[in-house]
Formats: sequence, C-alpha cells, structure tokens
Amino acid sequence: MTRRQHFVVILILGALSTIGPFSIDMYLPAFPAIARDLHVSIAQVQLSLTSYFIGIAAGQLLYGPLIDRFGRKKPLYAGLLVYLLATFGCATAGSIELLIGMRLLQALGGCVGLVAAQALVRDLFPVGKIASVFSLLTLVIAVSPMIAPTLGGYATVAFGWHAIFLILAGITVLMLLAIHYFLPNGRPADASLSLRPQAVMGSFLTVLRQPQFLTYALAGGIATSAPFAYIAGSPDVLMNIYHVSAQQYGWIFSFLAIAIIAPNQLNHLLLKRFTSAQLVYAAVVYQTIMGSLLVLGVWAGWFGAVGLIAMLFLFLCGQGLIAPNASALSMAPFERHAGSAAALMGSFRMAFGAIASGTVSALHNNTALPMVGTMLTCVVAGLTILLLGQSSIRRYSHQHV
Repeated sequence: MTRRQHFVVILILGALSTIGPFSIDMYLPAFPAIARDLHVSIAQVQLSLTSYFIGIAAGQLLYGPLIDRFGRKKPLYAGLLVYLLATFGCATAGSIELLIGMRLLQALGGCVGLVAAQALVRDLFPVGKIASVFSLLTLVIAVSPMIAPTLGGYATVAFGWHAIFLILAGITVLMLLAIHYFLPNGRPADASLSLRPQAVMGSFLTVLRQPQFLTYALAGGIATSAPFAYIAGSPDVLMNIYHVSAQQYGWIFSFLAIAIIAPNQLNHLLLKRFTSAQLVYAAVVYQTIMGSLLVLGVWAGWFGAVGLIAMLFLFLCGQGLIAPNASALSMAPFERHAGSAAALMGSFRMAFGAIASGTVSALHNNTALPMVGTMLTCVVAGLTILLLGQSSIRRYSHQHV
C-alpha cells in the first residue's frame, strides 16, 4: 500500500471500530433527558447500555465464522444495514423497553465493525506491525469520546435525545460508502470452512486452545472493561451527584479521553524498547495501584468533583497501553482463524463490559463507590489472570519448540 492508501485504510478501520464507542458515548449526556421523557429512573436507562454490551458480546461470536467463510465485506454490509434499521428504531422509541430492545438489535448489527476491522488488520499488515496498527486504531477510537459526548450533549439540548440516533444513522451511511469504494477486500472467502455448529465450535476451540490467546484475551478483556464501569456510572455521578450540565459532562468526558490517547501514542515509542507483554503487565499493575487509591479516596471523602476527575484521568492512562498490546498478543498466533479469534476477543471484552456496567447499575446507591469499586475489581481480576496465564504460555512454548 502507498502511504495514502495506508492512511485511508487505517481511517476506515478506525471508523468501523468506533461504531461501538460512538453508539455508547454519544447518548450518555442524554441519560437524564431520556429518564424524564420516558418516566423512568437513570438506573433503568443504564440498562439500555447494558443491553448494548450484551448485543456486542453475542453478535461478535456470530460474525467471526461468517467473515472467515464469506470474506470480510458481505457480512460487514449485512451487519451495518441491521445497525442502521435498529438506529432508526431507537430514534422513535417511546418506552424504555423498546429502547432497550432496539439497543440490543443495534449492537447485534454494529458489532460486525469490530470483528471485521480486527480481522482486516491481520489480513493487510505483517505480524510485526500489528501492535503498531492497533495503536493507530486505538487512537481513532480514543478520539471518539472527545467528539461523541460533546456532540451528543449539544444535540440533546438543541434537538432532543432522539436526534442523537439520527446523527448515528447518517454516519453509518457515509461509512457504507467508504467501505464500498476504498476498503480492500482482505482475505478471500474460504469455502472449506463450514458454518455447521460443530465446525464453528471447532474453530472457536482451536483458538481457545492457544494459551497466549486465552491469557491476553481474558486478562485484556477484563482489564479493559474498567472504563465500561466508568461509562455506565459517570452520567449519574457527575450530573446528579456533582450537578454538572449535559454540555459540561461532554467536555469532561472529552478531557478524560486524553488519558487514553496520550499513552496510546507513547506506545509506538515504547514498543521499540519493550515487548507488548511487558507493557500490558506494567499497565495493569499501574491501574491496580491507581484504582486502589481511587476507591480509598472516594470511600474516605477526599475528592470533590475536580479531585475525582483528576484521579479518573490518572487511572484511565493505563488503558492506552493495555488495549492495543493485549489485542496484538491475542491475534498474533492466528491467520486462518483470525475472524474467529477477533470475534472471541471482542466478545470477551464486551461481555465483561456488560457485567461491569450491569454491576454499577445494580449497586447504584447515589455515591461514586459502585463505579470506582467495579473499576478496581476489573483490573485486579485482569492482573490475576495475567499472572496465572504466563506459566501456561511458557509451558506451551516449550512443548511446541
């Protein structure tokens, strides 16, 4: 690829990867407005976020085998069309039950972008460049929280929360055009891969038997679900407890996104001196320390709004190193089953995200403790799995030398 083609491909793959973040972050400032309009509590509105995470987790398991069997683009078109229809359903929802259902369907369609993007990275770039490419994708993904909640906050105030989903529909149409005209096809369809349940499960089991995949997909998935707890809890914490406006919340969310972008770009330089495995371990340990201080400070009442935002910023800095390196380490062992590996990795991450967001909703007590406590639990669990998995990786390597 020429430099221009490389840039365009990264931009499109990044855009596909931002379907989820935009669909999540853009409507966060509208939580109070949705609750008022549909006559429900914010805790009930949070369930529409949880249903989205469940849809992503389940949908990726469906698309993994499909993009390996039929190639990358056909399932991509089908999934985005489902997402588009469900987005219109969200825009016209008149009850919380319908909104929750449409968000589930929206996620089932939109999650194809995550699977296809990660598989195309494996298709189009050499193994040695995967971590760097994932860093660039993470940069594009990380920029979305700087734009989405701010745009969502102003759209809510100016036009109402329904307009958020109409904007998402417009973005999806532009994405479909870019995919058709500018995105390479990647690995061709493989007719030898069966879609029978037994064969599909066989592909997944092949991936799961690889200790490197299992360790980094699980550890990375759990650790990177910590921001999902923050995403689920921050609208209530910041707008109801600390009384910031929808527009102010959007700006705060954008500021906190810098915590992911800056370390993500530093990752390019760090990879010249350290391995991805070393960076993942260091980042998870760092987040465990910062998460402990965050929980202690909230419990002891040390933080006002500014102090809490500062500590969240410091905590989230670790995410810029965990996500791209854990993804690269998970995908590196695979070529033929890259779609299934991407699907499982993404499914783990979103399933843990659904659990994290649901936990915050279930423990809701008008304080920040459910949010920060869940964040700490995620990174401690990720660190535990990482430590346990290292010995399995070493044994597997020795057996297959």
